[in-house]
Amino acid sequence: MKREYLVPQKEYKWIPGDCPKTDDEIQDFFNSSEINELKELICDLGRRSYGKNFNDGNGGNFSVRVGDDIVLCTPTMISKGSMKPSDMCFVNMKGEQIAGNRKRTSEVLAHLAIMLRQPLAKACCHAHPPHATAFALAGKKPPRNVNPETEIFIGDVGLAEYDTPGTQHMADIIGECGIKHDCVFMLNHGVMTWAADIETAFWKMENVEAHCYTSMLAMQIGGVKQFSDEKARELLPIRAALGFVKQD
Repeated sequence: MKREYLVPQKEYKWIPGDCPKTDDEIQDFFNSSEINELKELICDLGRRSYGKNFNDGNGGNFSVRVGDDIVLCTPTMISKGSMKPSDMCFVNMKGEQIAGNRKRTSEVLAHLAIMLRQPLAKACCHAHPPHATAFALAGKKPPRNVNPETEIFIGDVGLAEYDTPGTQHMADIIGECGIKHDCVFMLNHGVMTWAADIETAFWKMENVEAHCYTSMLAMQIGGVKQFSDEKARELLPIRAALGFVKQD
């Protein structure tokens, strides 16, 4: 008998319409073991992100959709390297805080804008990785057809025009850009990635930062060598099998 090997399914799933609604139900859900496990994961990703120099000061934020109208997110004004599970927040899809002691991040509006427009987006990661952010500051995309991992996990990077962070207008700009791009360079700001689960969203952040860094190095020693569009198209079935958004 041929052995079947498992690929972990990390997406948080819920039954549509069967979500907590009263204050007591929301509070019980917020303190449940399944949500506490997600809080621990977000704190771990925060430490990893901070350790990689992706987040300076209080920069960056994470979110995971856990219901029709509930999103778990990080708070404002906190180092991602020192977060605790008790620091996390619940917001609804309008951005109104419904649980948690610390105030939610103002930039969750951008996360929600993507989730509202793109059903595949269940988790978002925002950070300021230096090399990818350098491309965002320059208003440039990194080169395509350079390495297969980037084509699979990132594909075409979106460019979202600048507006004031934390505003609804900025959120809408990012949300529109995020429909077809699971990695968005926020001009003069940073990077947003999304996926079906928060760890994959963070992997995408790592992927694009590594790609931008190595591309910059290659540019200093003669430039990158690109493979053909035909070879790039051979990677599309892998991207599709992983459930990533189809790009034009």
